[in-house]
Amino acid sequence: MSAHLLSRRSERPRPALSPAPEVSLTLCRLHEACGGARHTFALWLARHTQGPVFWISPDWGNAPLNPDGMLRFIHPGRVTFVAPRRPEELLWCMEEILRAGIVPLVVADLPGLPGLTPVRRLHLAAENGAAETGQKPLGLILTPGDGGAQGIESRWHMAPAHSQSSDAWRLTRLRARTAAPASWHVTQLTDKPTLSVESPEATLA
Repeated sequence: MSAHLLSRRSERPRPALSPAPEVSLTLCRLHEACGGARHTFALWLARHTQGPVFWISPDWGNAPLNPDGMLRFIHPGRVTFVAPRRPEELLWCMEEILRAGIVPLVVADLPGLPGLTPVRRLHLAAENGAAETGQKPLGLILTPGDGGAQGIESRWHMAPAHSQSSDAWRLTRLRARTAAPASWHVTQLTDKPTLSVESPEATLA
């Protein structure tokens, strides 16, 4: 008696946070953002969520976010800031918040790249949180330089590309499990974003 191991039915699309049609981040997973405008990318995602957002960053190093700058994207009152005193507490806090399954977005501003094991734990925490409460959280780590964390669902690079006449950014999808690398010139980020596809050569650069 033969058994059919493969199905002709297409796989159901997984729930995702999509601030623009071209930009999609799968929920219940951990993603990475790097580049000079990585904080802007995180706030852009937060703008497209409802409810509280948790923002984890060490109490040393980077200056806190400016509330006036945040207002372009999200009311600062929606954001709960967590400032651990020890490096090992950064990812521990993120894991616990994701596992609680009570917020749509958890951001961790990291001074370096996490190991593969902590990344896997964060994926599992987000999945467990969704199973417990029904809330499908998204985890986002902000990393210096060009990033490079192992095991993440997708990696995004965002950098300013402003001109005298308008604000603009260059957004690049460096890696994703279900999509090819791509790059866009982005304008009107806080209103109705306009994404213009850049050449493949620009994406590789």
